[in-house]
Amino acid sequence: MDQKERMLAELPYIASDEVLSRERLECKRRIYELNQVHPDQYNRIPGLLKELFGKSGEAVFVEPPFHCDYGYNIEVGDDFFANYNCTVLDVAKVTIGKNVMLGPNVSFYTAGHPLHQESRNSGYEYGISITVGDNVWIGGSVVIIAGVSIGNNVVIGGGSVVTRDIPDGVVAAGNPCRVIREITEEDRKYYFKKRVFDVEI
Repeated sequence: MDQKERMLAELPYIASDEVLSRERLECKRRIYELNQVHPDQYNRIPGLLKELFGKSGEAVFVEPPFHCDYGYNIEVGDDFFANYNCTVLDVAKVTIGKNVMLGPNVSFYTAGHPLHQESRNSGYEYGISITVGDNVWIGGSVVIIAGVSIGNNVVIGGGSVVTRDIPDGVVAAGNPCRVIREITEEDRKYYFKKRVFDVEI
């Protein structure tokens, strides 16, 4: 089993491997092009994302700058939006559902290193996949750690560090992120705290 196969299998692997180094360089070239798109040509961004990501739905947009390791380990569904400075360390799969919005400075870290210093100094690292469901809003400056699964219909409060799985249909926030409460039918009529919509939705 080569180092890329080990990486994709979520086993310890050496990132300085020649094949992986070459793939990261190619990804950097694609990201450079994405991040240098002139604002008058932002209509090019969805096409560039389709070339970068492993799978991409319709109506997908990322506000530059954006950063990732490989690109091919990222899968997003329809109606995906990421605000400025999104970072995805995609040494393992990052799978994101449909109707997902990311605030600025959201980071997905599938990559990790052993705890013990001698194991860590060996040069071996690992990646464990991250999954985000449908209809999810992740607030600004949220960090999502390796191995986490976020359910459907979830809101993650800004500044959270998500270190464990989050179930469907809840608001969760904090460091470490924890469930605050369920999202209920009563929430439908409010756009912010107790401010009621003055438009039909």
